[in-house]
Amino acid sequence: MEKLETGRQPQNKKQAGRRISVTGMVQTAIFGAIIIIMAFTPFLGFITIGPLRATIIHVPVIIASLLLGPKKGGALGFLFGLTSFINNTMNPTLISFVFTPFYSIGEMSGGIGSIIICFVPRILVGILPFYVYKLAMYLRKMRGKSGVSNTGLIFAGVTGSLVNTLLVMNLIFVFFREGYAAVNDVAVSGVYTVILAAIVANGVPEAIVAGVLTLCIGKALLKKNIRERLGFRNDLGY
Repeated sequence: MEKLETGRQPQNKKQAGRRISVTGMVQTAIFGAIIIIMAFTPFLGFITIGPLRATIIHVPVIIASLLLGPKKGGALGFLFGLTSFINNTMNPTLISFVFTPFYSIGEMSGGIGSIIICFVPRILVGILPFYVYKLAMYLRKMRGKSGVSNTGLIFAGVTGSLVNTLLVMNLIFVFFREGYAAVNDVAVSGVYTVILAAIVANGVPEAIVAGVLTLCIGKALLKKNIRERLGFRNDLGY
């Protein structure tokens, strides 16, 4: 009997590992489906405002980062970037050349900088909120408190949103300042003023919305008993 039991234990561990792996893939696929639906439903994920596109697709990426961890969060951030890449290629605006190398307007065209702008900030949206929230929970536990950190959720949401806006807009300045200046009909010397205006006009409201939504959604889903019922991981360190 002892030999039989010891032989079953590794098999049971393997089966449990497979179940966790399958569950993780299903959960990631669900978040991926939400991102795709939001991206390709008009005025839902990407909201066109003049030459700019405001977005709230980063919210499910942020939530996924908190629930699934930074690896799956980063993968979903890549998917977020891919939807932006496709949207700007198939349904371009005046500044789509900064997000895709397959679109040009006049003498302005995209390049390797477009790919960097489109993907790197979005991948980080799925990574940084996890560590911001983990730090908030560490500080909370240091103070002898337990449970979900509301402050951590707000900061995680705001961080995810701002890393997207700030990196995208500043990388535009690095790679495409002349083209961006031409599209906005300003001198190159004044292009950063336009970028700052876009950050304030779009980035700040997006960050506020992301903070509020992350708090409301995360407060419900990150409770230990809810995470267990839904099959989300409990080994993320908070």
